[in-house]
Amino acid sequence: MKVNKNSSQQMHHLPGLAHQTLAGEKDGLGQFEVWRQTIDAHAATPVHRHDCEEVIMCSTGKGVCKFEDKEVFFGADETLLIPANVVHQICNAGDEDLNIVATLAMAPVEVFDEHNQPMPLPWG
Repeated sequence: MKVNKNSSQQMHHLPGLAHQTLAGEKDGLGQFEVWRQTIDAHAATPVHRHDCEEVIMCSTGKGVCKFEDKEVFFGADETLLIPANVVHQICNAGDEDLNIVATLAMAPVEVFDEHNQPMPLPWG
C-alpha cells in the first residue's frame, strides 16, 4: 500500500502541455498508468496511438478528440473512452486550460506516432 503526493510528482513540459505521471511503473504498477495533464488554450497533444485503452476524465475546460477524420467533443465532468490502437489527438477546444486525468491500461505506456514509429516520451 502506498500514497503518492500528487503535487510532489515531477512535472514535464511539451509545447502547450504540462504532464505528471501520478502512478505507474515507478510505483510498481504493471498494468496501468495514471497521468494528469494540462493542455493550454488552443494547444494539443501530438497525434499518436498506444496498444492500450485510455480513459480521460475532464475536470475543467473543453476538449476535442480527433481520430479517423472524426471529432468527439468533451468537457468538464465528462469522461472520454479511447479504444486501443486508435490514432488520435487531444486538442484544447476552448480559451481556458483543459485539465484532464488519463488512465492508460499499460505500464510503461508505449506511444507511437501516426506513422507507427515509436514516440519517446520525456517522462518515460
